Amino acid sequence: MYIDACGEGLGAAHHQVQIVNDKPYESPISFISRLIKPTEARYRANQMEFLFLVWALEKLHYYFDGSVFEVITYYNAVKLLLNMKTPIRHMLRWQIAIQEYRGNMTIVQKAGNIHKNADGLSRWASPNTPDNPAYVPTGAEPQIPIKGINITDVGTEFFEEVRDSYKLAKNCNILTSLLNKDCKDAALANSLDDIWKASFENGRFHLFDGILYHRSNHTCVMDLCSRMLIITILLECHDNIYSGHLSGDRTMEIIKICAWMPSWRKSVIEYYHSCERCQKANKSTGKRFGLMIHIQEPSTP
Repeated sequence: MYIDACGEGLGAAHHQVQIVNDKPYESPISFISRLIKPTEARYRANQMEFLFLVWALEKLHYYFDGSVFEVITYYNAVKLLLNMKTPIRHMLRWQIAIQEYRGNMTIVQKAGNIHKNADGLSRWASPNTPDNPAYVPTGAEPQIPIKGINITDVGTEFFEEVRDSYKLAKNCNILTSLLNKDCKDAALANSLDDIWKASFENGRFHLFDGILYHRSNHTCVMDLCSRMLIITILLECHDNIYSGHLSGDRTMEIIKICAWMPSWRKSVIEYYHSCERCQKANKSTGKRFGLMIHIQEPSTP
């Protein structure tokens, strides 16, 4: 794809290399061009070239999606703009817009005197009107949605430990019996502790592959009852190198989408306040402890 931009318009020529008599020949596939918008006239030359690269890939995406191709331009700044570490806001949006092509796209610089196919398109560009297939409406730039995918997996040994822990915990053992065979034993359900019973009556517990899950408004997470497993989850969500000793509120946000246990918020706060590294780094503000100031005694070791 040959691209070119000038002070009045943008142009692109899409060519395909074909083998004829064992020799490569370039054959034109499509040509697009349009006049620049008034807001784009304020861009510098390097920004204009980068703008047109984004625009051409958007209009001709059905040719380049999943294909290996070259972008030929006379301005070498396009390479630098793609790798800019601290771009301004609109250029950051452009970088994000072409990320899907980075692995298949190669940028090649050629002199202007052999870049005439796209140069003519930009100097005699088509009007930016709705009858132009390359038309771009005048107004605010469209927002580019950024969607993230979070995938987490644990080993089968962890799930086996969770299943084994249910056998030693009264409430989990009862819930497994009630949900495994869809049992309607009211006496067995009444033997649950209050917090477990309330969640069971509200239909928040589910059993899948021998694992209990607790459902809330927007999440359905694993139920943990073993103290060792609870400490493991707290350790991974707070002390792990990828967690970085977050604050109590941030740690609760992570725990909320990972696991459920009775009074889990209280457990998270107590664990956070018992973290030696966090207490040394986050110094408490206020009056210094001394005479006439009550010092609260710790309730847990």
